Amino acid sequence: MQSNFSIVSWAKSAVLYEVNIRQFTVEGTFKAFQKHLPRLKNMGVDALWLMPITPISEFKKQGNLGSYYACSSYTKINPEFGSLEDFRDLIKQAHQLGLKVIIDWVANHTGCDHEWTISNPDYYILDENNNFTERNGWKDVIDLNFNNASMRIAMINAMKYWVNECDIDGFRCDMAHLVALDFWKTARIDCDELKKLFWLAECDEEKYLTVFDASYAWEWMHLTEKLVKQQVNIEEIIINLQQYLKFENTKLKLFFTSNHDENSWNGTEFEKYGNLAKAFAVLTFTWNGMPLIYSGQEIPSNKRLKFFDKDVLLWDNTLKLETFYQTLISLFHESGFNQASIEILPTDNTTSILSFIKVFDNKIWIIILNLSKHDRIHFNINHPHLQGQFEQVFSKLIFNFNAQENFELMAGDYLVFRKL
Repeated sequence: MQSNFSIVSWAKSAVLYEVNIRQFTVEGTFKAFQKHLPRLKNMGVDALWLMPITPISEFKKQGNLGSYYACSSYTKINPEFGSLEDFRDLIKQAHQLGLKVIIDWVANHTGCDHEWTISNPDYYILDENNNFTERNGWKDVIDLNFNNASMRIAMINAMKYWVNECDIDGFRCDMAHLVALDFWKTARIDCDELKKLFWLAECDEEKYLTVFDASYAWEWMHLTEKLVKQQVNIEEIIINLQQYLKFENTKLKLFFTSNHDENSWNGTEFEKYGNLAKAFAVLTFTWNGMPLIYSGQEIPSNKRLKFFDKDVLLWDNTLKLETFYQTLISLFHESGFNQASIEILPTDNTTSILSFIKVFDNKIWIIILNLSKHDRIHFNINHPHLQGQFEQVFSKLIFNFNAQENFELMAGDYLVFRKL
């Protein structure tokens, strides 16, 4: 895979946290969310991805508040969230804490009453009757015409606006595969002249990694859902994960058990995975790639958040999974996981157990997951690296291994060992 772009250095071992500003707090504002920044920094998060911050079209608006992804302007702030100055303050405090901030960019379409519909209707794809159109079945947006060179320039200028005015650190590009790859290449060249940015594509098409730094591990996520339903086996998961490894340390795959689309439309991670949710979360942090945490997963949140209406996260003081994610993030950072070599550890139970070993800088980690619904799974692992003194990362217990060991795991159990 040839690429003329190198990933910005901070992203190579970054943990990304997706922020749903509307639902994060009762107020649903930048200022209210800002109070969570020190906590997220303490949890270990490196970068924040803010869902679209632009105003929402009124015409054909869905629900009471509409979709973030149906914007009425590319260069204004959604008043629901606050002011431009509020956004700048958020970025400034995040940067002071050492957090990076990327914004969601929706290039394929706009809302139905975007300001361009009046000023530049030729920026859109029009039907034979000169009406705006939409090709993907969404009710509240209309498609832009990427054959229009002027529209492309205007779009890139809008992207540059947020770099210049607010010092953002990158873009998560919505439905990137619906937009011509050559547009993204030009956009990246022009925007990176202002500042070296991080570029994340919402797609799982390999060719887009010739321009983007990271793309979604969609295939992996769909396979994990099928695994839970017993429609595929662990070997198919392994084949997919190994395919992603070919990108080595030059490009990243984004791994997640939830995000805004999954949570709202397909269910929480607990609806999808049941008691396997935490084991899959461990996998997202221990395979090479970029792990993502969605708003509220550290609570954990057990509800689907409404997409078009106010539906605030139910924060409390317990945050029962915050330590779980803090441990995973610390593990991810210390182990240089995106540069580690990975080897699948064979077991005598390939229907339930996924195990692998990671080696980086003469350090060794062993990850063992029961990705089945079966309890009291007994299995053996025999490998020369499984020798010596190891600490179990979550329990802090010390074990002495002697190359061949027997294990027993309950459904959804996970073990991560660090060699001492």
